[in-house]
Parts: sequence; C-alpha cells; structure tokens
Amino acid sequence: MWLKLFFLLLYFLVLFVLARFFEAIVWYETGIFATQLVDPVALSFKKLKTILECRGLGYSGLPEKKDVRELVEKSGDLMEGELYSALKEEEASESVSSTNFSGEMHFYELVEDTKDGIWLVQVIANDRSPLVGKVHWEKMVKKVSRFGIRTGTFNCSSDPRYCKRRGWVRSTLIMSVPQTSTSKGKVMLKEYSGRKIEVEHIFKWITAHAASRIKTIYNAKHLKEEWNKSDQYWVKIYLFANLDQPPAFFSALSIKFTGRVEFIFVNVENWDNKSYMTDIGVFNMPSYILRTPEGIYRYGNHTGEFISLQAMDSFLRSLQPEVNDLFVLSLVLVNLMAWMDLFITQGATIKRFVVLISTLGTYNSLLIISWLPVLGFLQLPYLDSFYEYSLKLLRYSNTTTLASWVRADWMFYSSHPALFLSTYLGHGLLIDYFEKKRRRSNNDEVNVNNLEWLSSLWDWYTSYLFHPIASFQNFPVESDWDEDPDLFLERLAFPDLWLHPLIPTDYIKNLPMWRFKCLGVQSEEEMSEGSQDTENDSDSENTDTVSSEKEVFEDKQSIAHNPPGRASHCDAKACSCANKYCQTSPYERKGRLYGSCNTNEDMEPDWLTWPADMLHCTECVVCLENFENGCLLMGLPCGHVFHQNCIVMWLAGGRHCCPVCRWPSYKKKQPYAQHQPLSNDVPS
Repeated sequence: MWLKLFFLLLYFLVLFVLARFFEAIVWYETGIFATQLVDPVALSFKKLKTILECRGLGYSGLPEKKDVRELVEKSGDLMEGELYSALKEEEASESVSSTNFSGEMHFYELVEDTKDGIWLVQVIANDRSPLVGKVHWEKMVKKVSRFGIRTGTFNCSSDPRYCKRRGWVRSTLIMSVPQTSTSKGKVMLKEYSGRKIEVEHIFKWITAHAASRIKTIYNAKHLKEEWNKSDQYWVKIYLFANLDQPPAFFSALSIKFTGRVEFIFVNVENWDNKSYMTDIGVFNMPSYILRTPEGIYRYGNHTGEFISLQAMDSFLRSLQPEVNDLFVLSLVLVNLMAWMDLFITQGATIKRFVVLISTLGTYNSLLIISWLPVLGFLQLPYLDSFYEYSLKLLRYSNTTTLASWVRADWMFYSSHPALFLSTYLGHGLLIDYFEKKRRRSNNDEVNVNNLEWLSSLWDWYTSYLFHPIASFQNFPVESDWDEDPDLFLERLAFPDLWLHPLIPTDYIKNLPMWRFKCLGVQSEEEMSEGSQDTENDSDSENTDTVSSEKEVFEDKQSIAHNPPGRASHCDAKACSCANKYCQTSPYERKGRLYGSCNTNEDMEPDWLTWPADMLHCTECVVCLENFENGCLLMGLPCGHVFHQNCIVMWLAGGRHCCPVCRWPSYKKKQPYAQHQPLSNDVPS
C-alpha cells in the first residue's frame, strides 16, 4: 500500500512539472502566460459575446461592439486562460442531454427533492405543442447547462392526474429554485409568464430569479452595517461592480453553496461617496472580495482564478468543502492508487487483472467502512471546535500560491481527460518496466503465461477448499490425492468430513521418543544368572544401553520412512509391551511382574532417561495399560506420555490433539517449570 501511495504522489509531481513545462512552451511560442490580462479592445465581436455567455450576462440590447466591450470590462478582468477556456468550450459544441420525466415520482425525486440546484422543466400539456420549439429548446439547454442548471421535459400524457392537480392545463416552462437560504431547504416552483418565447428572454427570466436570492447592497451605509455584522456565515464573498444584476455564474454559485458561503452583490452604479470602500481595501471595480475570519482575500490575483463558474467553484470548494466533496476526493485517490497494482504486479496478464479487481474491491470496501465512523463522529456536538479548526486550516492552506497552481492544474487536466489518462498510462508503464528490471536482477521468476498462472490459481483454490486452515502454523501443503484418488471420493461420500481440517502428519516423526526403564528390575533369566561377576554385568549393561539407543534410532527411522496411517500393527522391536500383553491372558497380565514397574514393591521408574519437559506417569491412557520396562514411549508437546504405537495410531486417525488435555499435537506449548510427582510415585 505504501508503495502504491509513493507512486501516486510521484505521479502528481509529474503532472505538476508537466503543467509548468506546457506553460513554458506557450510562453516561448506566443510570449504570453495564462494569467496575463487581455485587452477587450483587441478582441473581435464574436469573442466578446462568447465571454459574456460564459459569464452569464445578456447582450441582446447591445448591438455595438463598444457596448459589449464595456459590459465585459464591468463584469471583471479578462485573462488569457479564461479566453482560451471559453473559446474551447464554444468550439466543442457537444450536445447536452435533457431528462424526460416518466411521472410524478420521477419528477419529485429529481426536481422537488433537489435542494442545491436549479431545474428548468418544459411542461407539455395534453394534445398541445410545446411552448419552446425543438431547435430553441436545444439552444436553451446548451446555454443554461454552462451554469449547472439542469433541464428536463414533462409530458402530461404520461401522468395527466398530476398535471391537473398542479394546474398545468397549457404548455409552459417551470423553474425550481431553493426557497430559503439554508442548506437542504424547501424548493419553490415558478412558472414563466413572459410573452416572448426567445432564448435570451427566457435566460434573462432565469437569471433574474436566481439573482433575487443574493443579498444586494445599494449604499455605503448598508455596506458598513453588513461588513461589520457577525452572523452564522464564516465565509462571505462580495462582488463590487457597476452592473444591474450579478452575472449568472455568480447567482448559480450562490445556490450551489447555500448554507456554506454567503454571496453579496454591491451595486456601486449610483454611488457618490466611495470612501468607505477605500477604507476596507476595495480600490478597483469590479472586485471579488472574499471575507473570512482570517482576513480579506482578493479573488483574481493568483494563477487560475478566472471569472468563470468552474474556476470559482473549485476555489470555494477548497475553502469550504462538504463532506461529500471530501468523500469523492478520497474515492478518486484510492482508486488511482489501486490501479497502480496493474503495473506493479508482474507475471501473466490475467494475474494482473485478477489482482487489480481484488485490490479495487478491498480498497473501496475499506474506504466505505472507514467513512462510516467519521460520519458518526461529525454528528457529535463536541466536535464543533474541531470542525472549525479544520476549516481554518483549509482556508490558510488553500489561499496560498501553491494551492492556486494546484487548482489551475486540476482545471487544466479535467478539461483534457485524454492527456490525464495518457500520462497515467505512461507513468504506469515506466513503473512496470523498472519493477520488471528489479525482479530480474533479483532472479525472480516473472515470465509466467496465463495458462500456468490459472493452473496454479486452481491448485491454490482447491487446496484451501479441501484443506481448510487449521492453525497459524506453517505446514507444507501436500495433497494425498495425487497418490490416492480414492481419498477424494471418500470425502465426497461423507460430507461431514469436509468440516474437519486435514493436517499433514509429518510432525509426528519429530515428537520425542525414548525407552521406558525401571530401577532395580530384573528378568527371570537375569535372576538365575545372578552369580556372574561384576565385570560381565557391567559389559552387559553397556551392551543393553547401546542396543536400546539403537532400537530407538531405528524406530524413528521406521516412522520417518513409513507413514503412520499405513501401519496398523505393532512392531515387536518398537513396542515390546504390546507383544507381551497380546500373548498373555488378562490374569497373567495382571499378576506377571516381568519387565513391569510396581512402586509398591520398591521398583521406581528411571526418570533421568525422560525428556525434561515430559510429565511423569506410568500408564498409557489410550490402551489403559502400565508401561513395561523397555517399552517405546512417545511424548506430545503438552507433556503427556503414551505408548508410541498407541499415540501414533491415535494421531493418524485424524485426532490431532492430546487424549488427555486436548492440546493440539502439532502446536508447541510452554514447558513446565518443574514436574509434579504423581500420587503413586515414591519419592526418592
């Protein structure tokens, strides 16, 4: 994850440097920058009208170029970047889609339930022609869509009852505007009552209603009261201009940022005394002044701060974002980081896309899950101060020159998506090249074709399907089906066996084994030969010890070469107690003292031959028989001891736990500090 984050930050740095490189090329070829001011006098009449349309100012009553140029100058300074964006948008001439409402619920869901936008709906009455023709309606849709105004058509033939209840008996135009100045407030519907069915008149009617929601100041006294007033709005933006009404983009933004930013229009057209504006720092007309608790910020003095809807929208979003804005930003960043996995992963093509899909699902799920507690914490009243300090930090950081460059680059790349995608692809291919070169230098195998990887994926899937993870221990997963296919059919015949994990039995050969010995125990033959000298006894004892150790070693080798599950009989050399007890009757087993230890008769086991971490005992709980002298024993990690043959058969049957304490036989356990003698043990 950190590697992907590093590559993503490196990609953003590349985009920043690339944007500066493009600016240098434009300056070298034309000698101008995007922030350089443009003289409206040098522009043609068509370009001037394009600028007015992008700003949302009507020019229908201005036939002369001089009047149009003055209107452009009154609305704000024109920069080269804004002119380029306006001309590019005009040349694109892409058709904008309009919504066709199917009924009352569809209309209510999109129009009346939308609290932060403007809708323009053409209502077509039953058996009537539309108020605006198809050609003019397409022009209207294209014109208003620049300012975020959504359009739609409601045909009363689809829901005549709703039209009758609303009083729509003739074809008309309906405009929905938020009624209050609070976020998510009520929506009011207004009907067009004009006689002229022209695009400019309808647009003027729309902008007039949108501008009516903006607070307008007409004199210096009112401006002084408003400037010194403290209310719920932390951020206010003032437009000082010599205009009849604010531009359409300014009115559209006031609706979009309802409840977050207050928009105030100061009409200085008939002012005689402008000294107070000089006192508050307003020297030029027009001026866009942002007032925050931290101070005053003059919009338009930094890179990318154009007099347009897109530029001011990105500027205000960075200063006063919504939770939804932060979520969308985090969603974009997380998905960009996840797509880096397509280039970091080496190997088959199918493997890359499988890993990519897995990463996308994981990252998006974690993002949504992590946002849920954040939304819950934001509802707490105790976090108001934290929320205010966070916004203050955003305002401080996003009014810097570096932040203006970032916003300008964001607008540039968002208007050129092909360039953004191509640079991302090129960055990813470079990552893939260097990652492949690094792995080849480390002798890592990366040249795996799709078929081989799919085969390994299927093996992995079947391994975890039929061999569930039983513990966190690392065991070699080796399937027995390659040698014995009947095991697969056996498990299919008994579905209950699927619930039991299969554990490799290789660990059994690593369990401790030793011979059980008793102090002072002699056989009948040894008792009859008691007259032999001490030297012969010593030699015999050494020989028995060597042979005993040899037998233990041979038993371990036998277990290592022969799987426990395949040996169902007891070897005579491996466990003498089993043969002796099998060859005698129960009465003889009970009364015979050959090789057995009985503490009541002062015969004590030799505990020195036992491993240090094994518990002392004289009986096997599997077969419920006492240990005999020379019998082969095996201990489990929990410390309990059994006949080697008995416990191997127990474990090979699939019961990988201790018969006494149920501790897993493959899992290590902390050794006991000291052994507690049993009740039947005689202390030495």
